[in-house]
Amino acid sequence: MRHLINITDLSVAEIEELIATAQDIIQNGKKYAEVCKGKKIATLFFEPSTRTRLSFEAAMLELGGSVIGFSSAESSSAAKGETVTDTVRTVACYADIIAMRHPKEGAPLAASKVSPVPIINAGDGGHNHPTQTLADLFTIYREKGRLENFTIGFCGDLKFGRTVHSLITALSRYRNINFIFISPEELRIPDYIKEDTLWKNKLPYIEVERLEDVMPQLDILYMTRVQKERFFNEADYVRLKDSYILEPSKLANAKKDLSVLHPLPRVNEISHLVDSDPRACYFKQVLNGKYMRMALILKLLNLEVDS
Repeated sequence: MRHLINITDLSVAEIEELIATAQDIIQNGKKYAEVCKGKKIATLFFEPSTRTRLSFEAAMLELGGSVIGFSSAESSSAAKGETVTDTVRTVACYADIIAMRHPKEGAPLAASKVSPVPIINAGDGGHNHPTQTLADLFTIYREKGRLENFTIGFCGDLKFGRTVHSLITALSRYRNINFIFISPEELRIPDYIKEDTLWKNKLPYIEVERLEDVMPQLDILYMTRVQKERFFNEADYVRLKDSYILEPSKLANAKKDLSVLHPLPRVNEISHLVDSDPRACYFKQVLNGKYMRMALILKLLNLEVDS
């Protein structure tokens, strides 16, 4: 039995396998329509979510399975004081696989220690979000045709952004990736990411404060939201929330084949005027996430489809 807690739980070869499966689902969706018939996924979301929760549910439904779960801690027995591990042991009696989001780092890992069914980390605090990383990797692959030899800029909240941390970790295993980190000093990449990933793997990176200074160098721009829920001080949030806003004028010097990604939801960090630019890929990213989650469910449940 396998769990997915961190993106490094999957080898590069396994990620390539998931990408191949997702591609096949896109091209031959009908043959996957009943492969999960009789299977159930439980979506245990102790924290609000739109895309991730509905993506998992849509993924299982399109594979012919069914869905149970809850969308907030208040609507579960967690509100009565039940522990995460007891919740998981209980729900595992009803479901074949569990996708879990929790505001506390490490909660999905703790769940995996006691669960008799596969656990998928659907986001734990500011730590990891491996299935968003799978969506990101698939989007890059579909847009660029490769997962190596490019320069990627991460812009916005790089300190608390779990999607950023997971994607940096994933990309560290591919060749010739140049990282540019664009953020105010207060929201820079955490030291543990530098020490455990960038420095350990001798990866080239620079840190800058102005997006305009590096835009012409970028093959991929990964925008992020300044997350109010990750701040301890509301005054700091108010001061920094509008630090980086992508508008059409800022794309004037960008490459014609730049790909703009964003894990969503956005607030105002990408102008709606950018949506019509062919370089905007964030809604493609949403759809790609569903296909990769379909592929992941099949892998963790050890289900195969006849060719």
